[in-house]
Amino acid sequence: MGKHAAVKRRTVVIGLGTAAGAAAVGGFALNARATDSSPARSSGTSDSLVFDTDAYTELTTTLSTDDGDKEVKYHFYKAVTYVAAPVDEKYQSLNVSVPVEIDGASVDASRAPVLLANSVGGYMPSSVADATGVGGAAMTGAPGGGTGGASPSGSPSASASAGTGEVASGGNAQLDGRGQMVSNAKLALAAGYVVVEPGARGRTLVDSDGTYYGVAPAAIVDLKAAVRYVRFNKGRIPGDTDRIVTSGTSAGGALSALLGASGDSPLYEEQLKEIGAADASDAIFASGDWCPIADLEHADMAYEWNWGGNELGSGELVDQTVSKELKNAFADYQASLKLRAKGFGTLTARNLDEYLLKTYVEPAATRYLAALSESERSTYLASNQFITWSGGKATFTWADFLTHVGARKKDAPAFDAFDLSSGENNLFGKGTTQARHFTQYSLRHESGGSARLDGDIPEKLRLMNPMYFIAQRNKGMARHWWIRVGTKDSDTSLSVVGNLAASLKALGAEVNAAMYWDKGHGANDDAGDFIEWIAQVTGYQGKK
Repeated sequence: MGKHAAVKRRTVVIGLGTAAGAAAVGGFALNARATDSSPARSSGTSDSLVFDTDAYTELTTTLSTDDGDKEVKYHFYKAVTYVAAPVDEKYQSLNVSVPVEIDGASVDASRAPVLLANSVGGYMPSSVADATGVGGAAMTGAPGGGTGGASPSGSPSASASAGTGEVASGGNAQLDGRGQMVSNAKLALAAGYVVVEPGARGRTLVDSDGTYYGVAPAAIVDLKAAVRYVRFNKGRIPGDTDRIVTSGTSAGGALSALLGASGDSPLYEEQLKEIGAADASDAIFASGDWCPIADLEHADMAYEWNWGGNELGSGELVDQTVSKELKNAFADYQASLKLRAKGFGTLTARNLDEYLLKTYVEPAATRYLAALSESERSTYLASNQFITWSGGKATFTWADFLTHVGARKKDAPAFDAFDLSSGENNLFGKGTTQARHFTQYSLRHESGGSARLDGDIPEKLRLMNPMYFIAQRNKGMARHWWIRVGTKDSDTSLSVVGNLAASLKALGAEVNAAMYWDKGHGANDDAGDFIEWIAQVTGYQGKK
């Protein structure tokens, strides 16, 4: 495939690559500080992938933080192509923001953590080409209807949905606890971190010959290439390139989790070589994941297990035969994970609801209510009498919680739509075929009981699923994880976050996972805490 409309970029001189180091934790090798002691692999890409340290614009901006507004002067490197053989430079480029002064005090960011903040939503394309400063990366071509149940094509919409307390389904934006837009990239820069914002190809990109060139696994291959570029340029890109922390929301959250789980997996090597990725490790140090739309091959089952009894916004129930069949299939999948939790034993489809309730949902309600004034809390409890507030704790049943959440967002199946109308169907398109089934259930429902998935689908599913690499105990896996979702987010099942966190904990990873009470898709109520968490897990001592 030839190059597409591009943002051209000049690069110079030769550099050496890096290789991931690892430390054994909890029975498997977790990503630790990498070194550049091993020689670069001989792919011939190093000449064109050296970061131009002088190609920046100096900008000054005022950024709002929990500690008040901060005036930040920073060096902004725009639209740097991160692969030697790009398919489309508009998407395969990244921006770098390096703080040099905060509130008049000089900043040395040479050893600061690096936040790699993707802006993918709905598995759509994401580009930094038009950004004018930090936090300006954008998802493009997004359908307004979301990642599931929407036409594979459509108009972009990544902003907050009016009055809903969440971002548009499939959006890449985030909302803080006050319902205001929040940017991890901007907060990280204000804290003195180096910020890298990579673009990536997405599912709606179509070549002049009708070929879909951003379908799976293009997005994760691109983001891995971006990580490799940053690590390849250790000592040229300011910041501690061995301490890369990723962040993403929705599909971007799933991709951030996938970066954390699949570091240095050889399964991507062929695709990375095709685009001329740098000779370096693609393992990351820590992963921040908000409402990840992950584990797609099991997402329809999980959705019906969680939301099967909830009505649609129209007040109608989905096809209950379909819902029950998918829910029953989830029981087998959940059993196959063989997850255990203290006080619950093996997590099965029978006790997973109680586990999620006690581990995440009730604590989220407790934190919310405890933060209210006494009069505000009394008013809220009067309107939500299913909650028992006693001893400073909120308790209720799972059934009452589901009733409280109300309408589900998606029909059944939620992801592999029978009519191939979902964004995920488009994600698994191939060549000039816009959309394909990726589960046996939906395929056989439409094509008969003997139908078989296309031969490449199982491998693509593995390449897009962090749970696969966790199950394989991938040696390059990140050690630290920050995972968040709103309790009213029915873009996918709450079990996705629960199982992701439990799987990582079982392998000895450090996991900070929580839910936000009464919040929907894209909530980020504790953005400042995430920034502080980065400093804690990376051992960063300060800005100066």
